[in-house]
Amino acid sequence: METILIAAHIEEVGAEPVKQLLKAMGGWPVIEGDSWDVGSFSWLNTVYNFRKEGFSVDYLIDFAVSTDSRNNSVRVIELDQAAIAVARDYMIKGLDHPRVKAYFEYMVDIAELFGANRKVAVEELMKSLDFEIALANISLPNEERRDPEKLYNRMTIEEMQNKFPTIPWYEYFRQILPSKIEFTIAEPVVVGVPSFITALETLLQQTEKRVVANYMFWRAAASTVSYLPEAFRKKQLKYITAVTGSTEREARWKECSSQAARTVSLATGSLYVQKFFKENAKRKALELVENIREEMYDIIKNVDWMDEDTRKAALEKAYAMTAHIAYPDELLDNQKLIDFYDGLVVSSDGTYIDAIYNTTKWGQEFNYGRLREPVNKTDWRSHGRPQIVNAFYSPTENSIQFPAGILQGAFFSEDRPNYMNYGAIGFVIGHEITHGFDDQGRTFDKEGNLRDWWHESTKEKYIEKAKCIIEQYGNYTDSQVKMNLNGINTQGENIADNGGIKEAYRAYVKWVSKHGPEKRLPGLQNYSPNQMFWLSAATTWCSTYRDETLKNRITTGVHSPAEYRVRGPLSNMEDFSKDFNCPTGSPMNPVKKCTVW
Repeated sequence: METILIAAHIEEVGAEPVKQLLKAMGGWPVIEGDSWDVGSFSWLNTVYNFRKEGFSVDYLIDFAVSTDSRNNSVRVIELDQAAIAVARDYMIKGLDHPRVKAYFEYMVDIAELFGANRKVAVEELMKSLDFEIALANISLPNEERRDPEKLYNRMTIEEMQNKFPTIPWYEYFRQILPSKIEFTIAEPVVVGVPSFITALETLLQQTEKRVVANYMFWRAAASTVSYLPEAFRKKQLKYITAVTGSTEREARWKECSSQAARTVSLATGSLYVQKFFKENAKRKALELVENIREEMYDIIKNVDWMDEDTRKAALEKAYAMTAHIAYPDELLDNQKLIDFYDGLVVSSDGTYIDAIYNTTKWGQEFNYGRLREPVNKTDWRSHGRPQIVNAFYSPTENSIQFPAGILQGAFFSEDRPNYMNYGAIGFVIGHEITHGFDDQGRTFDKEGNLRDWWHESTKEKYIEKAKCIIEQYGNYTDSQVKMNLNGINTQGENIADNGGIKEAYRAYVKWVSKHGPEKRLPGLQNYSPNQMFWLSAATTWCSTYRDETLKNRITTGVHSPAEYRVRGPLSNMEDFSKDFNCPTGSPMNPVKKCTVW
């Protein structure tokens, strides 16, 4: 009933509140027409207004307060290239690419719903699309963003003012950071891509203000569409269909629930744990983690390509890795949750869009306000999203995290044979552990600081082994969409998959040596426990993709499509070939195998 009332209220209120807010922030030119005041427009003031009203400040320069990669006891301001709406790989191709064409039609559709003349919208928004394409062209491609060292360019505000003189940096940070944060021109800033900001300065000087304004206000307006009446959501679905192939969207109530789970994740996570999580699963999962970690230690001790100093440092990093299982205990402390959400106001008398603005502003104040807060690597607020069906490795914490949400279903159950758990969640656990030693994770030391601790000759051998993985996956051609995988963008995940399955299998074999063989499953008597390990690992990746989604994953994703997350690692494992008697030279037992760990 509540959801029906909310949906009815959204229809009743319409888009007018958003339209009035856009007008108050300076106005979207394509809607305002000739009454738009070009003289009063400043992209800087627009960023500041967006910050005050709960919109993103990342449309021209991405802004964040993050843990300092080189000194993870403190936080630092980070700037990066613009967060554009369509992946760079597509955007640089312009209207020749179907996704960009669909995006442009979506821009025009939404502008028209907000009150613009369609013919005028086509003419004006084409120029703003050209501006966004220019932003894409001055951005680094993903293949060049895998080296954390390359993206760590530290300078003071004063140095930034000299290097990028057309932007008033002190004022910029003063307007975005909460007023409680004090700083001077000596404040350090990590600039991800200095060349982007230099090029952006030129681009902004060469582009008409109306074009820049149309781009910025389009992005702001687009961020509200999901919370507007059905007419807007239908145009959004038309765009979603073009880029993903999906012809339906979730019911409004499901979208509202998902929004709540994202914006007040600690509160919803607390409810989830209290209602659904079985405590015994936490204990059993911790046992799996420890057993699989032991295998990573053993692998590091025995690889033949590491010098002893690097091996010693790698072992120290593996030993120092911390694990967060299921949920932090603080999540069940109501007073801690009340204190955490202090200042967040969501009124039942207000509109849905007001609630979105309020939670966004509150979230920005919290995130940006942590600049002076000492980093606590075990902070419960950073590990308190138990409802997520995912797992994580944090290079700056050197920690692995397995939320309660993934300790269930196809991945894990304390009542199953161990060959199923080691094959499913064990694969995931090993994957996250190995992320500490993938092409990006390996650049961080045991404390989680960005530091080169590798001997040069060992580093060269590592890169050569990673190259084998890059080429192996890059040579896969997906049969559904006839596209080659991107071995460079996916190398980190592929290295983690290959190491992860090896660690999980070895841990299971060791468990059997201590506890004896397990019974076969009823109805699957033809499969040995070892074979069931591999089947359990493989079935967690059972997936189907629409063509559009699969193309996007291959083009822009850091994960290989699910099929290759099975075929790749298993074909590199001698144990798999032995357990299934795969002939040498067959697809799942190639003569040349790739291995990093």
